[in-house]
Amino acid sequence: MKHTIKSGVISGTGLVLAASLFIATIILANTTLTTWRIDLTQNKLFTLSNGTINILNNLEEPIQLDFYFSQKTINDFPLLANYGIRVRDMLEEFATHAQDKLILNIIEPETFSEAEDQAVASGLRTVSVNANSDRVYFGLVGANSTDDEKVIPFFQTNRESALEYDLTKLIYNLAYPDKRVIGVYSQLPIIGKKGDTTAPTWTMINAMKEFFKVVNLNENIEALDKKIDVLMLVHPKKLNTETLYAIDQYLLRGGKAIIFLDPLAEQDRTQPDASTPNVMPILYSYLDEMLEKWGLEISKGKIVADINAAMRVQASSPRGPQEIDYLPWLRLTEKNFNAEDFSTSELNLLHMGTVGAIEVIEDKEIEITPLIQTSKQSTKLERDLILFQRDPSVILSNFKSDEKEILIAARIKGKAETVFPDGLPVENDNQQLIDDNFISEGDINVILISDTDILADHFWIRKQDMLGVSVPQPISNNGDFVINSIENLSGNTDLISLRGRGKYSRPFEKVEAIRKQAESKFREREKKLQVALEETENKIQKLQQEQGNEKSYLLNNKLTTEIEKFRNERLATRKELRSVQHDLRKNIEKLGAQLRFINIGLIPLLITLLALIIGIYRANKRV
Repeated sequence: MKHTIKSGVISGTGLVLAASLFIATIILANTTLTTWRIDLTQNKLFTLSNGTINILNNLEEPIQLDFYFSQKTINDFPLLANYGIRVRDMLEEFATHAQDKLILNIIEPETFSEAEDQAVASGLRTVSVNANSDRVYFGLVGANSTDDEKVIPFFQTNRESALEYDLTKLIYNLAYPDKRVIGVYSQLPIIGKKGDTTAPTWTMINAMKEFFKVVNLNENIEALDKKIDVLMLVHPKKLNTETLYAIDQYLLRGGKAIIFLDPLAEQDRTQPDASTPNVMPILYSYLDEMLEKWGLEISKGKIVADINAAMRVQASSPRGPQEIDYLPWLRLTEKNFNAEDFSTSELNLLHMGTVGAIEVIEDKEIEITPLIQTSKQSTKLERDLILFQRDPSVILSNFKSDEKEILIAARIKGKAETVFPDGLPVENDNQQLIDDNFISEGDINVILISDTDILADHFWIRKQDMLGVSVPQPISNNGDFVINSIENLSGNTDLISLRGRGKYSRPFEKVEAIRKQAESKFREREKKLQVALEETENKIQKLQQEQGNEKSYLLNNKLTTEIEKFRNERLATRKELRSVQHDLRKNIEKLGAQLRFINIGLIPLLITLLALIIGIYRANKRV
């Protein structure tokens, strides 16, 4: 008996000691293992990319990040509150990897406080979340050692997949605050000459100047060196050997480029040669030797047509003006863009004209990432048909789908060979010139677009007069695409390598099934109500047609009866609709209660029971 009591005391003491050890372990882990993390999400949403880690590890000067987050006020909005916690966790992850080079301050600004004044002065936006007009701050202010500031005014939930990229880009721009230098070499008049009002600078170039330093390489191609962050090459059609060699070597040495080629550049105003007036001038651009080294080709004689993206234009017909699909001009929407690449992930609409097809002709050691593609209802039309045929209906009649997507813009990365394996040819000589910095192969990083008209004003800009000043107003995202692409390329290789992450929010499939079932019932009842409404209105109209002096009293009674009948039916239907909505909420709340019980109560209860069973089993075994 004494032995049994003693064993029971020992087993009870053991359970108390085990519980104490468990609590002590949790406290110890919380205080000493704060940098240890395990990411169990499907898409590794909280694991930083190698590119981000490299940028954080290479920070030379400290950067301060002030994260303004009104957590107390925002708690009534779970979606925004949860996203705020994700942003905070990712910022803490950034600070952990950057060590002492990244100073993170998490600030909850109170109304009329100094912190709120600083947030407003930094340009943060707020939203009102309740009837008391309480303002919510949810933004980030970054500053470097020279007091340069970069701001995310308000974290938008629709950019959750780009969160890591946005934060990394902000830090990178603070670490390297100087404006990126963009070298433009174009055989279209996109950069106007000073004093020449007949050929002004295109709006695209003016928009670029707000973000970058733009250098005109037409005046000096030798300036194409490491000081140029990105080369913008537009409509190259008659490059001399020295220019092609300079571009070739720039790309192989790691220079980035955005290249615009076109099988039919509508902005090319080249006139026929006076000596051969019947011969069409060259209106297409090409880099055949370079594209061949990349395993690519853009046909000069074919124009892409997509029946699903054709622009509607005004055309004359025997019956007068009418709207018709013009196949050579494309109106591309979100389904045509790569949602995972930061050049195209936020685009809604692009306008392009007489576009070429980018085709792979040989498998090279090069990664080709599609950025813009047509739908499967596409084909390639003869360029001469577009060039000489002005009737859109005739072009439309020649359309026959190839039932496959056509690539019209791509990111090209990988190892490529030089176009000049023997060096630069010397004019008037059979020898080759090999300079000291010659490189025969290297890693290229290029965005290739098979259209130049995407840059033209009339494809994406409309001018509006405001107080006597002509102000350009964008009608599509052409400018956003070009600037996003250049901004992405102008960062280092680590920043370019980042991709959109998976969605943080994971839908409750059971809840969605309940909601869809209820909404189906709701729509069915709405449909019946609409049918009843139409039937009643038809009966009332019929009765009104039978109106006469001798039947007016009878008519009024019938009308009153029909209207009263409809009102009763509408009232009953509305009650039923409310009942459906009530059942929807009731089922979702029931499911939520079950999930809370499982997460909060059941699992700990099972663990406790398991511990008790093991303890009792061991105690009995000792007896």
